[in-house]
Amino acid sequence: MFRSTSGTRRVTLVLVALLLSALLVLPTQSQRLLQHIGVPLAPIVTLPIEALAALDRSLRDMWEGYVALHEVHEENLRLRREIELLQHQNALLEFKGRARSQTVAAQVIGRETTNWYRAVVVNKGDVDGVRVEMGVITPAGVVGRVVKTTRSASMVLLVTDPNNAITGLIQRTRDEGIVEGTAQGLARVKYLPLLSTVRAGDRVVTSGLTGGFPRGLPIGVITSIDKMEGDLFQSGEIVPDADLTRLEEVLIITAPREEADSDAASLQAQSPERRKP
Repeated sequence: MFRSTSGTRRVTLVLVALLLSALLVLPTQSQRLLQHIGVPLAPIVTLPIEALAALDRSLRDMWEGYVALHEVHEENLRLRREIELLQHQNALLEFKGRARSQTVAAQVIGRETTNWYRAVVVNKGDVDGVRVEMGVITPAGVVGRVVKTTRSASMVLLVTDPNNAITGLIQRTRDEGIVEGTAQGLARVKYLPLLSTVRAGDRVVTSGLTGGFPRGLPIGVITSIDKMEGDLFQSGEIVPDADLTRLEEVLIITAPREEADSDAASLQAQSPERRKP
């Protein structure tokens, strides 16, 4: 665009300079002859100049249109990201309202960068009532368990970490097992009864037998069964329901509903009105 503009101006200036020089230097007869010749030649001379100017305007319009479209595209991407974030936050709030447990919402502010653990760091800690062994979830399913807390942050060991263990329940067969992480970044349910009819496609949920999680929260779907001859148990590989690679906000279970109901019943039984004859 800029080269075209400068080229047009350069050609125009050269032609004007030549004409002025001719009029000043040549004799009067030659000047008159040049004037007579210049009249019919003027359209021929101005035609390429006008063409270059039109091309310059066209290129400038195209460039400005491209810049405008690029800005609109960037704005659309920004708005789309904001909409996705608001939808996720809205889903989280709705799930929190329906949850059978007392929960605290937290944002993921970091990830474990070493090869020792698969974990994330959230922005809620001791002052928010978060304690070690509390379960962490999203509306999609189980995320993991709190393993370390500070005053204002906590580390959550993901369900895909081999050091994590959660009691699981096969939803269809009601068989129980232990869900642990694997080296491949998935999860595996172990110690299922050898005679269980568990198969690929079965859903696995929390059993509620250990602390941190109430009964019935989704963990994942079994993709394959491993049953070796001579083994006392069988196991199955699980793909977690929650997308653990794109965690932004989670819910920390500060008290399963069973515990909350038990505490409320205990307080009600101990109230002065209950003690009156």
